[in-house]
Amino acid sequence: MTVEILTFGCRLNTYESEAMRDLATKAGHAGAIVVNTCAVTAEAERQARQAIRKAHRDNPGARIIVTGCAAQIAPETWAAIPGVERVIGNGDKLKPETWAALDAPPAPVTDIMAATETAAHLVTEFAGRARAFVQVQQGCDHRCTFCVIPYGRGPSRSVPMGAIVEQVRALVQAGYSEVVLTGVDITSYGPDLPGRPTLGQMIRRLLALVPELPRLRLSSLDPVEVDDDLWRLIAEEPRLMPHLHLSLQHGSDMILKRMKRRHLRADAIALADRARRLRPDVVFGADLIAGFPTETDEHFADTLSLVEACNLSFLHVFPYSERPGTPAARMPQLPVPLRKERAARLREAGAKAAARLFAARIGAEETVLFEHPDRGHTEHFAPLRLASGAARPGEIRRLRVTAATNDALLAEAA
Repeated sequence: MTVEILTFGCRLNTYESEAMRDLATKAGHAGAIVVNTCAVTAEAERQARQAIRKAHRDNPGARIIVTGCAAQIAPETWAAIPGVERVIGNGDKLKPETWAALDAPPAPVTDIMAATETAAHLVTEFAGRARAFVQVQQGCDHRCTFCVIPYGRGPSRSVPMGAIVEQVRALVQAGYSEVVLTGVDITSYGPDLPGRPTLGQMIRRLLALVPELPRLRLSSLDPVEVDDDLWRLIAEEPRLMPHLHLSLQHGSDMILKRMKRRHLRADAIALADRARRLRPDVVFGADLIAGFPTETDEHFADTLSLVEACNLSFLHVFPYSERPGTPAARMPQLPVPLRKERAARLREAGAKAAARLFAARIGAEETVLFEHPDRGHTEHFAPLRLASGAARPGEIRRLRVTAATNDALLAEAA
């Protein structure tokens, strides 16, 4: 029997789930079910609760352990779900001693706001995945009015450069050709470390010390925190993939201010323009929220038009979800059906933008990392399918794009 992990939410949770799988296995908890929750939206929490109830029905004798942001914020709520044996806070879930003491009486969830460092753990396998994730930062010092995550993750703290290099080197030796650097707010990397390195300085050092790493990606970037070294890497480093995912959230200055974001619409457009000047083939993804409290038709139109203004190709769209205890939850709310309708319109705009990108790549040669025998992602993170034949998952191949559908490229050997 193995340890089963049910993961919800972000790429950081994906990394932490693999670390917990290893820790729980080494501590002798085969057969346990670990649920790593997310608190970003009410829907994410609903899905996790549903998964717990199903796991308990299907495996009535299994030990069910719940952790993650939602569990950190409201441990009593999750402990009360039938079948849940233990709730572990985010501050303790990557500590070997937590898993070694699982048979002891449960300890209370610790105060994540008192956390001062990250829990180092070497992960060399990501089950069923061709790319690997590496935590470089944890927590957040900002207080966006819609976001509850700082209360689940604690203050911002950075992983030392040496530990990141060790982790990436081990992953490359294990056969991974692509690594994604992840965290809660990775552009805030470094001020808590000796010498106060920036994210760009850390990446430059990482690539110099692990020259055998073929491909590097970054998770979500804050538009106003891209440092000079990172700009140089965007312009000059071919191993840094030409796909940047931006934490934009909205296209209206008024709503951005009510969200307590640190950028305005012009900052997002300026970032996209600068990146495209430095690296003309770069493409962008973005997080966007539809139906934020007080959002008018005009405010929403600003977000719709931002898709074209920044030439965004891949959208992560969320209908606004009230999070208890956040300032936005006390603002005048929009009807839920209107939030969903606006989110659907944004997703439609994103689908059209992606289709335009795919059509423009017909005839081009692409370097593809295969996650499955017949499909993978290009350097621009465009999904691609083989027209015929098969590849080995984890393999990087050079292919020629022969056609495109609305949701993927089609290719054959170049």
